[in-house]
Amino acid sequence: MHWQVVWDNMDYFLWGAFPEGALGGLAMSIILALLGIFFAFWLGLAAGLMRLSGRWWLHYPALVYVEIIRGVPLLMCIFWFYFLAPVVLGHTMPEFQSALVAFVVFTGAYVAEIVRAGVLALPKGQMEAARGSGLSHVQAMCFVILPQSLRNMIPSFVNQFVSLTKDTSLAYIIGVNELTRAATQVNNRTMNAPMEIFLTMLVLYFIVCYVLTSFSRRLERHLARYQARN
Repeated sequence: MHWQVVWDNMDYFLWGAFPEGALGGLAMSIILALLGIFFAFWLGLAAGLMRLSGRWWLHYPALVYVEIIRGVPLLMCIFWFYFLAPVVLGHTMPEFQSALVAFVVFTGAYVAEIVRAGVLALPKGQMEAARGSGLSHVQAMCFVILPQSLRNMIPSFVNQFVSLTKDTSLAYIIGVNELTRAATQVNNRTMNAPMEIFLTMLVLYFIVCYVLTSFSRRLERHLARYQARN
C-alpha cells in the first residue's frame, strides 16, 4: 500500500494548486455544484411555471426544452456547449464556463419537473380559494401556491444537488480540474498507487454527498414537525 502518495497530494485533491495556481480538486467540484444548482433553480422554476401555463407560447417551449434535455445524457450536453460554443459565439468558451452552462441547462430540466410536480401536488382548492379572495392568477401563484409547494420541494432540491455534485466528475472530460481530474493527474504522475488514489477520491465524494443527504433528512424531519404543528 502506498498511502504516502495520498498524504503528499491531499492538498491537491482538496483545492488543486491554489493559492499558488488555479483552484481545483474537491473545491472546484463543490463550486461547480453550488453555482449549477443556484442558476438551475431559477431556470427550472421558470420552465416549470411555463409548463403549467395555459398559454401555448409559454407551455410548449418549456415542454420541448424539458423533454429534449431529459432525453439526452449529461455528457452529451457538456460536449454540445463545449464544441458548439465556438460556432455560435465566434470564440471558444473556457472549460469551466462550458461545464457550468451544461450543468445548469441539464439540471434545470429536472428542477422544472420538480416544480411542476410540487405545484400539481397541492389541492386545486388552494388556487380557487386564492382567486376567490381577489388575487390574480399570478398573485395567487406567487403568494399562495409557490410558498407552500416550494417548502415541500426542498428535499427534492437537495437530492438533485447531491446528484449534481456527483455529476461534476464528468467535467473532467473537457479538462476542468475538478476532483476526478486532480486524482487522475496524481495517478499519472506517480503510477504506483492507483487504488489508494481513487479510493481517496471515492471517500471524498462520499463525505460531501453524505453530509448533503443527512442535511436533507434532517430538513425533511423539521418540515414534517412544522407541518404537524400547523
